[in-house]
Amino acid sequence: MFELSIEGSFSAAHQVKGYPGDCAGLHGHTYKIQVRVGVRNLDKIGMGVDFRVLNDELQKVLAELDHKNLNSVPFFEKHNATAEYVAKYVFDQMKKKIDNVTTVTVWEGPDYSVTYSPDED
Repeated sequence: MFELSIEGSFSAAHQVKGYPGDCAGLHGHTYKIQVRVGVRNLDKIGMGVDFRVLNDELQKVLAELDHKNLNSVPFFEKHNATAEYVAKYVFDQMKKKIDNVTTVTVWEGPDYSVTYSPDED
């Protein structure tokens, strides 16, 4: 299997509801996002998925979040605006466009990340 990855970033504000510390207040991050796609077969020119297609789709998803208060995005009105749910949100949005997305990793800063992949039940 081949695994391709694409990275992007966006800046946004959020607050973590119910957090017993300063993250409960409104604050911001520059999030780094990595999307991984698995492919078993290459096309006739030897590509799994065109990086331009992956990048274009990721940029559309990130534009929905960039320079927003995440808590006001409809998904995050129902889910706390944690890095975990940012990863799930990006995964779900990308999966609608690129069927073989395997994982999404989100960094809130240089030292902290979370990776989301769906359960394989």
